[in-house]
Amino acid sequence: MTDTAAQVSAKETRPSGPGRPREFDEGAALEAALQVFWSKGYEATSLDDLTKAMGLSRSSFYGAFGGKQQLFIRALESYSRSCLDDLRAIAADAPEDPVAAMMLALSGEVSGPRGCLLINCLAELAPNDSKVAEIGRRHLETIEDVFAKTLDAEDPEAARDKASAYASLAIGTLALRKAGVSPDRITKTLKQARSVLSP
Repeated sequence: MTDTAAQVSAKETRPSGPGRPREFDEGAALEAALQVFWSKGYEATSLDDLTKAMGLSRSSFYGAFGGKQQLFIRALESYSRSCLDDLRAIAADAPEDPVAAMMLALSGEVSGPRGCLLINCLAELAPNDSKVAEIGRRHLETIEDVFAKTLDAEDPEAARDKASAYASLAIGTLALRKAGVSPDRITKTLKQARSVLSP
């Protein structure tokens, strides 16, 4: 059992009857589910995979999250919020070259071969799932907003096209990382892209 699953299971000591609060940490359970979806993809993730990772019985799972699809949407929205918060923090904490720092972060430096959960889901599910497509569009639009505000705080719309280019180039390198291209090569690619856009 994973640390997260054990943490959740330890709190699931008795069923939550009418008016009784749930005896497990929904946040920890959601994070555990997110990791399973991220590792296996939506379609390959089974209910058994989820309940085992989350440390929940099936009744608790259905009572708290409704089903696999509802859980997945919640996990995806949580992931999006966390990633966008991190991107804003990176922009604020890298005063010398925030654009370069954001591009490197978006290229999947931390997530490595797993890539970005949202981008993975857009490729896997968005063509046939309007809700996933909506979350993905909103996520990408917000990334552009962060770039635009970083490039021109007084008039972000004036920097919209360049912001879109920076975001698209950085996100595009996720495919390189998943294909096994070296981190050094990816960093050099991002630097070259930056020099082309900002001669």
